[in-house]
Amino acid sequence: MNTRFNDALTQLPKALADTVSPMLTDHFAGHLSAEQLKELSDQSGLSGAELYLALLPIAATLSYAPISNFFVGAIAHGESGDIYMGANMELVGEALFHSVHAEQSAISHAWLAGEQKLVGITVNYSPCGHCRQFMTELNNNDNLIIRLPEQPAQPLTHYLPYAFGPKDLGMEDGLLDGNDHEMTLDSDDPLVQRALREANASYAPYSKTPAAIVLATESGQVFVGRYAENAAFNPSLPPMQMAINAMARQGIGFDRIHRAILVEGDKGQISFLHSASDALGTISQVQLETYKAQS
Repeated sequence: MNTRFNDALTQLPKALADTVSPMLTDHFAGHLSAEQLKELSDQSGLSGAELYLALLPIAATLSYAPISNFFVGAIAHGESGDIYMGANMELVGEALFHSVHAEQSAISHAWLAGEQKLVGITVNYSPCGHCRQFMTELNNNDNLIIRLPEQPAQPLTHYLPYAFGPKDLGMEDGLLDGNDHEMTLDSDDPLVQRALREANASYAPYSKTPAAIVLATESGQVFVGRYAENAAFNPSLPPMQMAINAMARQGIGFDRIHRAILVEGDKGQISFLHSASDALGTISQVQLETYKAQS
């Protein structure tokens, strides 16, 4: 078991702590399969919302909040039955808009894992307006259930009535529906090609700027981030922040970054070159490699 979860385990019922402990390996980044959840339920006697709420201390442990010291954990519930934990992240010395919120972290975790629909979000603090707007971009936002400690489960519409979302801008699809921008890039570098695949799967219906980041460590670990755009623009989640957050969830030190690659479309209305370089420069001396993909 990874020792970073020691304090969290003391907050869980003993039967649940004993069962989940072997699952918290050094590579644990917050994903539990439907089969693992069934085992946890069978051994602890907790199920559904009770189990999700009980697991929140584990999710909050994935937080990297050196500025606020306020640790938020969230759990995204996939239609597949799997759950995906996320947590807030802050970058020391960088503007606060580079922060990632726990709900964004959990949703991006599910998206990168291939989940196509979310049915609920459990979080240890009430979602802020930023996160409520971000969740509105989901393809299942009308049916998304929000669960909080000591509060009745409520649909997202309860927390954000009269929402402004993708349909207001004429978009039929939402985040998690799946994309293929069919961009190409002349490179035989496997990491560049990985970044291209992720960029082709990114969600950028408003700026038309598909983009992705690949962060690679010297040991060969690879962390990726895709651009996740939002109808209200500002809650959009940039690819660099998503990739850095994926590292933070697994507890991997940023000093291990060996390469950082940005691939973005050549016909977009915006660019991530400067913002991604700024965020990367806060945590690493590695220079950002940039590529324009042809659409």
